[in-house]
Amino acid sequence: MRTSDITRNTAETKIQLKLNLDGTGKADIDTGVGFLNHMLTLFAAHGKFDLTVKCAGDVEVDDHHSVEDIGICLGQAFQAALGDKRGITRYGSFLLPMDEALILSAVDISGRSCLCYGLEIPTEKIGTFDTELVEEFFLGFTRNCPMSLHLRQLSGTNSHHIVEGAFKSVGRALKAAVALDGSNEIPSTKGVL
Repeated sequence: MRTSDITRNTAETKIQLKLNLDGTGKADIDTGVGFLNHMLTLFAAHGKFDLTVKCAGDVEVDDHHSVEDIGICLGQAFQAALGDKRGITRYGSFLLPMDEALILSAVDISGRSCLCYGLEIPTEKIGTFDTELVEEFFLGFTRNCPMSLHLRQLSGTNSHHIVEGAFKSVGRALKAAVALDGSNEIPSTKGVL
């Protein structure tokens, strides 16, 4: 079973995260950041990942440390659960419409970290959530499970729909990329990812 359990304790956050890549989409999320709870629940549901996240962070300062550190932990969890990446499809993409917003996510679990972030979120906040933290989350994620992640907004003007579409689309693209192809081979001519 491809699972992982990550603990991260710093002066700013205390995080416990559990991941099952071959789950059913069950989520138990308590980050201290309401909007992020919702986005991670959507991510897990659309990727069919079982995900538990508990975070006690310094949200009285702001949400930045919690959001970034959870991205880091989620990346570490994917990296650990994938092991040597033997038998994975490696590539995945998904084009997701969310009302007027259209979001493209494309993933290569390459072993090289690259985030090509193309979301133009028109508002600085969704409720109390700083929308600039979406990029920080995905940076933390891709740096800790080295992959190329292209995240593009093809249309849309509603901030909530753009961000929600991004988390759903990335979940679905990742599900395709981590799917097992039955070969038990590392999907690279180099023999390593």
